[in-house]
Amino acid sequence: MLKEFKEFALRGNVLDLAIGVIIGGSFGKIVTSFVNDLIMPLLGLLTSGNTFTGMSITLRDGDPPLTLNYGAFIQNIIDFLLIAAAIFIFIKLINRFFRKQDPPVEIPEEEPELSTGELLLVEIRDLLANAAKDGGKPIE
Repeated sequence: MLKEFKEFALRGNVLDLAIGVIIGGSFGKIVTSFVNDLIMPLLGLLTSGNTFTGMSITLRDGDPPLTLNYGAFIQNIIDFLLIAAAIFIFIKLINRFFRKQDPPVEIPEEEPELSTGELLLVEIRDLLANAAKDGGKPIE
């Protein structure tokens, strides 16, 4: 069982996935900081100084108050959209970089089998073409 686990853990796909998860987590932190520290303050200016994280509806006063924090939800949606857009652009660039330019493969066209009637018509056409070249001599 230990040997099978070692083969599984050291397989290339598992290592690639682990690296992707680690880099993705770090990338997520960068985008979250970008949204929280740069985008949201600018959007706050457009909303008269209100920030999205502070937007909420109080459903019940009391101890503790029951609030619906829709502003935090909006901010998480913006985080997700920016992360998804950045990953999409990154993958498109990587695919463009690694795309191989294979020459188009030429498929030779096969001549279709001709029926007996078609073969006779081809022979007649060739005889007429040769007769026209010879100055209109009659065909024997």
